[in-house]
Amino acid sequence: MSTFRRFAVCFAAACALALLAGCATGPRVTTEADPRADFSAYRTWAFYSPLAIERDGYETAASEVAKAAVRAQMESRGYRYDERNPDLKVNINAYLERRTDVSSVPTVDYAYYYSYRARGYVAVPYWNDRTQVYRYTEGTMNIDIIDVRQNRLVWEGIAVGRVGSSRDPAERSARINSAVAEIFARYPHRAGASGAAQ
Repeated sequence: MSTFRRFAVCFAAACALALLAGCATGPRVTTEADPRADFSAYRTWAFYSPLAIERDGYETAASEVAKAAVRAQMESRGYRYDERNPDLKVNINAYLERRTDVSSVPTVDYAYYYSYRARGYVAVPYWNDRTQVYRYTEGTMNIDIIDVRQNRLVWEGIAVGRVGSSRDPAERSARINSAVAEIFARYPHRAGASGAAQ
């Protein structure tokens, strides 16, 4: 893979991570859990290697922030980080996609004609559609939790939102932290606990 292509992929992942809390209402978050998974058996975790957002083998500022946010969320739920013998592995992915929204609104306009019979101008209505095109960039962040012993995905959280244009590193970090927190707000389990956390 060329250096430019590697840079483009890493830059796209960083931008996608930076986006996700850009809307006033926050990103759209969906989750899915494996109903067969015994979450009470999980106590330790580690990061999947290589992480999807570090596919070229090196850490970026955005991936560092995302990993710290995930680590804080996992540890707040009682999971202990154990790189040698984890029960769970966590993978993080982010990507960008260009989107186009097209909306059409019916409108009425008027044409004016001079009428010799009426000896004046007459307005004649006609209908048309006024079309507006919006182009924007949508970012997606995935957090996958994998059962190591069975090598199976047991939980996935996905956040999707519009990419903001801010270049301020502190604001990007805050958005990444917010997106990770919103995803984990839907993760109902705690380490070693039977049933969902309250």
